[in-house]
Amino acid sequence: MTLDALFNIANTVALVGWIILALAPLRRDLVIAAARCIAIALAVTYTVLLVRAVAGGGLGGDLTTLSGLTEGFSKPEAVLVGWVHYLAFDLWVGSWAIEDAGKRGVPHWAMIPVLFLTLMAGPIGLLVYLVVRAGAGRHKRPR
Repeated sequence: MTLDALFNIANTVALVGWIILALAPLRRDLVIAAARCIAIALAVTYTVLLVRAVAGGGLGGDLTTLSGLTEGFSKPEAVLVGWVHYLAFDLWVGSWAIEDAGKRGVPHWAMIPVLFLTLMAGPIGLLVYLVVRAGAGRHKRPR
């Protein structure tokens, strides 16, 4: 299978996971489990790609310098490995945020932008969720 085909498959599979998370209010536990299964499948794919790349002579470049990292990521194999890494981790963070939001009573409508930001810019989505979560916690009335 070509690297382009693997890239397209990984993106499609990850997108399915994100769509599933957007539907969380329907069956939250099932949705979270499904998204996590997809994230695990992406993590397995990442592992296989990384092992293949290292066994095939490595990814190249010195990972301790910016110029070395740039050299290493100039290879399509390395870019694919890095991309699948992001897909897996961001989806896992999204599934955690949905799970945590459900436990804390954060309304799902507030999670849609969080999911989008986590998909597009993982750490920003995480930060926005932490702010939303803190705000939602302050607005709860004590019983």
